[in-house]
Amino acid sequence: MTHALLIDDNPQNLRVIAQLLAKQGIDTTEIYDPLALETVLPDEQPDVIFLDLEMPGTNGYAVRDTLRTHYPDAPIIAYTVHVSEINHAREVGFDGFLGKPLDTARFPDQIARILRHEPVWERS
Repeated sequence: MTHALLIDDNPQNLRVIAQLLAKQGIDTTEIYDPLALETVLPDEQPDVIFLDLEMPGTNGYAVRDTLRTHYPDAPIIAYTVHVSEINHAREVGFDGFLGKPLDTARFPDQIARILRHEPVWERS
């Protein structure tokens, strides 16, 4: 089964993306506290990682670096309301970008492309 790792400090955002992924048959692990990342990361390599960029006590850029050491092959997708961050996210090595709120009509195609390791850089 395809597995996604979701990291966001907002439980509502996690619920939304987890539901969208479940509709695509994708299982999820949800992490609410990025500061506890090292103690809660799953052992198995996820097929995709969705990472919020703005979280209390840290940010998605620092968390991305930690994730990359644990999961060198998983695409890490920035997803944030701060759509102005799209170019910076690309420059620092994110594998894709989705603006919040996620477009539920376009999401099935976006996740299919991400899982095929095709670039997805979309503000909404």
